[in-house]
Amino acid sequence: MMPGIYIHIPFCLSKCGYCDFYSVTSTEKIPRFIDSLLKEMEMYRGCFNRFDTLYLGGGTPSLLDPTQLTEIIGGAHKHFPLSSDTEITIEVNPGDLNREKAESLFKTGINRISIGVQSFDEHILSFLGRRHSSTDAISAIENVRNTGFDNMGLDLIYGIPGQDLRSWLETLHTALSFTPEHLSCYQLTIEPSTPLGIKYGAGEIVPLNENLLYEFFMKTSELLEASGYTHYEVSNFARGPEFMSRHNRKYWDHTPYLGLGPAAHSFSGNRRWWNHRCVDRYIEDVNKKMPPIEKSEILTLEQLRLEALYLGFRTKMGIDLQDFSERYAFDLLDKKNEMLNRISEEGLIIIRDNHIYPTRRGLAMSDSLSLI
Repeated sequence: MMPGIYIHIPFCLSKCGYCDFYSVTSTEKIPRFIDSLLKEMEMYRGCFNRFDTLYLGGGTPSLLDPTQLTEIIGGAHKHFPLSSDTEITIEVNPGDLNREKAESLFKTGINRISIGVQSFDEHILSFLGRRHSSTDAISAIENVRNTGFDNMGLDLIYGIPGQDLRSWLETLHTALSFTPEHLSCYQLTIEPSTPLGIKYGAGEIVPLNENLLYEFFMKTSELLEASGYTHYEVSNFARGPEFMSRHNRKYWDHTPYLGLGPAAHSFSGNRRWWNHRCVDRYIEDVNKKMPPIEKSEILTLEQLRLEALYLGFRTKMGIDLQDFSERYAFDLLDKKNEMLNRISEEGLIIIRDNHIYPTRRGLAMSDSLSLI
């Protein structure tokens, strides 16, 4: 697969209570950030082969105006060789997406849009600290459809303290009524440093128990697959192979990717590096003509192999045993035969055609499977 580009837009109007991604709530530095981003692009000119995905994440990329987004996308085209069918994705907040904004996004050349709906339940949106309402979400989806986007994804969150399975399934049915090409259904993760994590540490909220979370996962997969979606990764569903996120798949099989912007990560070969988690430091380094890298690491063959196991068991495509042996010098069937047979008998994997495929139950327990 060709490499991909990720651009981190580190600006939000407000911080959600559960979010651990790097962002700042002041937007005054956006022009300086864009100037630095274009300079960082120039630093990596010629360092990678042709790219076929460009992903604008955050933060809230939809805060940027059409001129700014056009400048960023134009910069990518100027500094990097992009394939003619490049998948260009932007994450958007429903509260930003009126008809005019949707039309402007379409004109920039963006061809895939991911809407951070999270829930259609007003109580849950309030609990999560989202700045949009259910009405905003529905309006945003309709604006995207009416504008002409034919590759729309919706992001949803489940496993929220106090949430029951019935209300979650109602959210899924509402999402399905819009026939999105892609659905991402994430289990809420409570990060210690977030406002939600602080409340959890103080005993103010009680997370759902593991058995209920397992039921959420299984019912989600059953419903969406019965509705024509492929459960191709633990949290991701696509209405056909052509709608699987080409960009995200690069993270799951050690395809190279270049991360630009504060806190963005990059990977190539056996090296991983990441930028400063600070807009000011990022701008300062770039303006000194220094790569704004905070740290880097060289992964050993064993580390790469363990990552490949972890990532492979999270995907419907599973693990190609021949490819795994050639890339990581490790014959899984020979070295782990007894363990593989055991988890196969338990119904967690299927070994077929020189592949290991996780079952639905296996996807639910993918973190444990990688410990073989």
